[in-house]
Amino acid sequence: MYRFLLTRRWIALHIVVLLVIPAFALLGRWQFGRFEERSSSSDRIAANLAADPVPLTELTSVGGTVREQDKHRRVTVSGTFDAAHQLLVRRRTQNRAVGFYVLTPLVTGDGPAVLVNRGWVPAGATAEALPEVPAPATGQVTVTGRLRPAESEESTGIRDLRGLPAGQVMLIDTAAIGAGLPYELFGGYVELTEQVPAAAAAPEPVPEPDTGEGGGLNLAYGVQWWLFIGVAIGGWVLLIRREAADLRARTAPEIAEKANA
Repeated sequence: MYRFLLTRRWIALHIVVLLVIPAFALLGRWQFGRFEERSSSSDRIAANLAADPVPLTELTSVGGTVREQDKHRRVTVSGTFDAAHQLLVRRRTQNRAVGFYVLTPLVTGDGPAVLVNRGWVPAGATAEALPEVPAPATGQVTVTGRLRPAESEESTGIRDLRGLPAGQVMLIDTAAIGAGLPYELFGGYVELTEQVPAAAAAPEPVPEPDTGEGGGLNLAYGVQWWLFIGVAIGGWVLLIRREAADLRARTAPEIAEKANA
């Protein structure tokens, strides 16, 4: 009755099912791995955001880098803003609108500076028009903000275009920006959240990163892939049983006829 399982058509179906099952299992494991990775990252970012601020020099150094575990950690640093070397970072979206980040070096008393993202401003009326940018505070200020690593094309997915208007960049690339400054830079940059004394006018603050999801979609996708394994096996068994039932129905009259002969 089940010799049909050895026909070419059924052998091809067996091969497809036997390939699909491990493929779905691997895809499910990959999604579960992404869930664990994103959950761990969300927990770390949430902890960094809740931690008390520490001096900038505890987490980065001149010409250094920002470690992944220190990303979004709150830091404090004092100095004076260098408005002459302020930059606008293009193609940054906030409030469902495209605009610019305002990047201003903060020169510390010891000489080196740190890049401070003072916030976001909407684009001008036309592509060529410059946005209205509030001037940085003058004199000594103390900045508190979230520490971020330098950006790259790989980390942001933003292409670093050349030939931009003077004073504009695509990426907050500390090394590239520092090459055109008269002083050294600390690694990474600071996303301003608080300033003392407060500025009379300031760009719109960059919101905190969203840590609510924590990889929940990846968990759902992982479960979904593993459910597909059950669907594949169940469908395979159902087709076999249906084919066997059809064969029995077709051969039953012949068997009865031979029995009565």
